[in-house]
Order: sequence, then structure tokens, then C-alpha cells
Amino acid sequence: MTQSTHQAFDIQSLRWQLTGRVITPDDAGYDEARMMFDGGLDPHPAVIAQVADTADVARVVTIARDGGIELAVRSGGHSVAGHSTTDGGLVLDLRAMKRIDIDVADRTAWAETGLSAVEYTQATAEHGLVTGFGDTGSVGIGGITLGGGVGFLVRKHGLTIDSLLAAEVVTADGRVMMADAETNPDLFWAIRGGGGNFGVATRFHYRLQPIDTIVGGMMILPASAGAIGRFIAESEAAPEELSTIANVMNCPPMPFVPEELHGSLVIMGLVAWCGEVEAGQKMMKRLAGDAEPIADMTGPISYPELYPPEEDYHPTAVARTMFADSFDETTAETILDHLAASDASLRVTQLRVLGGAMARVPNENTAFAHRDRKLMINVAAFYEGPEDLPRREEWVTELAGILSKGDERGYIGFLANEGQDRVRAAYPGATWDRLGRVKAKYDPDNLFRLNQNIPPAD
Repeated sequence: MTQSTHQAFDIQSLRWQLTGRVITPDDAGYDEARMMFDGGLDPHPAVIAQVADTADVARVVTIARDGGIELAVRSGGHSVAGHSTTDGGLVLDLRAMKRIDIDVADRTAWAETGLSAVEYTQATAEHGLVTGFGDTGSVGIGGITLGGGVGFLVRKHGLTIDSLLAAEVVTADGRVMMADAETNPDLFWAIRGGGGNFGVATRFHYRLQPIDTIVGGMMILPASAGAIGRFIAESEAAPEELSTIANVMNCPPMPFVPEELHGSLVIMGLVAWCGEVEAGQKMMKRLAGDAEPIADMTGPISYPELYPPEEDYHPTAVARTMFADSFDETTAETILDHLAASDASLRVTQLRVLGGAMARVPNENTAFAHRDRKLMINVAAFYEGPEDLPRREEWVTELAGILSKGDERGYIGFLANEGQDRVRAAYPGATWDRLGRVKAKYDPDNLFRLNQNIPPAD
């Protein structure tokens, strides 16, 4: 975040122009409104505009552009890089825009981008229909969709953007534009993985999948190199109905885990099988193998139950993201050795098996251009205050460097403040140049720069 160099806007005039609420540091509720998910952020925007509709969004964009005001766009506020907010600038807060219109017969939905993943999912699941997002319910659908969207349906139905049919976008000149395969197709291509570089997405049109009951949930297994290797191998070999997330970590003090195992190294598997129930139950046993689960909370559940209730907490963590194309027990041993050597209150290496429907879309079809990668790996460690940050950063950087093997490519949705080279690597090949041309067309002055920024092409 950077300090805004302009404060050339009239608060009272802004209030008159907007249907939604305008919040300043002098207003009640300011501290609550400015808070981000990441507890390491302490932003103090000059103004938070809680917009009510697309017309409000267009007005805020125009005011920020004309006044030279630093503009941040917030959907859920989960940006690990802190891009959902600003110090001294203007936050365009979409969280009051939660309308959803579901066409059950057509299996589609129009949804405003202030909705969280769990809010959207609960609404559509009432009709036995689902769109795949990530694994955290409180994430805003705006951010996760623009980044790509890797979640519980990635192998069966692809990324979130693979279910995106159209979007309504307010561009830097204040225009409200529709983007789909036929209308402004260059913009539609770019927003599917290119982040918030091209405008403010106010509504998305999604395809819905008929999913009622799934087999899945959480299982916790003792961590060993063999158990980790088996979990990943079974996930890769399984039918596309199965998507898994393996969190290799020190076990948190959860009430359903024996106290003597708190802090021990475990595999916390988050799994989803969207197929026949009996086959899914057999698959759960295959993932566990010969190991006796410490806890097994998998079974037939409704899709929204994959999103457990979330406490109002704001963790402080260092994280790195990368892709890989192979995994073996030697890699698993490296992960276990590094986890054992750290005393961070929580440290984790997350392994997400990819492929399936995601991989059948050509890389060039969307700005997300990692379709052929086999595995996503995320490394993270909690830190306790600023004095603890350097050594946690060192640990994460060291392990991530070993696991990435020098490959700088990563998922834009999980990228922290890691420099322009990492942003560039997230868009390999001709993708970067094409994105730069689209940026120059729709945001030539880089108004939308609080993101993993793609500068306008010359």
C-alpha cells in the first residue's frame, strides 16, 4: 500500500452522489469497515465508499480518476498482498452488492460481486446447483473469479472462470460494459485470470452444475513421507470426480483431536467427490490407505457443508505459491523436515492436485495460463508480531525455493507482494503481452493499479 498523493475530493459531495454509504475516519463503524482478513494489515483509507449498485461504482471510479485519488477495490478483502485497501486513498467496497438471480431451468445465475463464496453457494444449493469457487467461504466471488478460482470442483468442472459466461464491468472511463464471448471478447479473455487490472466487475453470469450430495469433508492423518506420497498419488490417479487439498502441517488444538496429538505433524485433507456416493466412500478409504485416521469427518454431505463456520479471526502469515509437475516421497521428506525444524505456531505446506477439466482448456483461451501444471503448492507460516516476521519469512522463502526448483510461476490469486518479476512470471509466454495490450485499451493511465499490476503496453 502507498500513501495517496491527492486528497482532492469533497466528502459531502461524494455522499450526495452515492446511493450507498460513505465512511470516513470520523464516522462510527470506520474501524470495522477498514479491517481486512489479514491481521498484519492496518490500513487507514481516507474514504470507504460502500456502493449500493453499478451506478455508484461508476461514480466512484470517475471521482477517483478525475481527482487523481488512489483507488482500491474490495470484494471480500482476502488479498494476501493487501490490494483490497489503501492508506490515505479511496476504497470502493462492493460488499453491500449481494443480489443473485438464479435461472434454475437454464442452470445459470447472475450474481453481484459483493457476495462471498458461501453466500452464493448457499443460495444456489437450495436448487441443487453449484458453481465451484475456492475452499474458504468468506472469500469474495469478485477476487477469486478474476484470479481464476482453484477449488473443490477444479478437476470435475475446472476453474471458476471456466463457469463464467459473462461479466458486467465498469472501466476506467466510467463506462459500464458487458464482456462475454461475443461482446468485448478481449476484455472477457483478460478478466478470466488477469485480476482487477481492467475495471471493476460488478456482476458475473455463471454456469451452474447439478450437484446436490457430495462425499467429502475433512480427514486428518498422521504425516509421514509415505502417507503424503500415497495421498497425492491416489488423488492424481482418481477419477475427475475427486478434488483434494492436502495440508501438511502441525495439528491445531482442535477439540475432536486428542490433546497429545496437538502440534504433531499431520495431513489435513480437504476432499470433495461429486459422483456416486458408494464410490466416493471407497475413495475416502483409498486416500487414508493403511493409516488409522486421527479424525475422519468425511461422508455424504451437501456441497455448502464444505464451507465450515468461520470464526472472526485475522491471522498474520507469510506465504508463497508455486506450481509443480511431479511429487515423490523425497519431496515429502523435505517438507516434513522443514516443518519439524520450525516452531511457528502454525506452518503448512499445501498440495493441490490439478488436472482434469481444468487441463482440457487450452492455455491461450484465458489469461490464466497454467492449465498444464499438475500440482499447486503453497507454503505458509504464522508470525507473532513484527519482530517474529523476519525468521518466518526466511523459513517460507527457503522451503518455497526448494520446492519450486527455480520456477517463478505462481497463481496470481495467492501471490503476495513479491515484486514485478513474480507478476510477470504468473503470465507466461504471449499472455503477458496480450494482457498489456488489453490494459492499454481499457485502462491506459493505470487507474486500477492496486493489484498484481499489469502495466499498459506502449
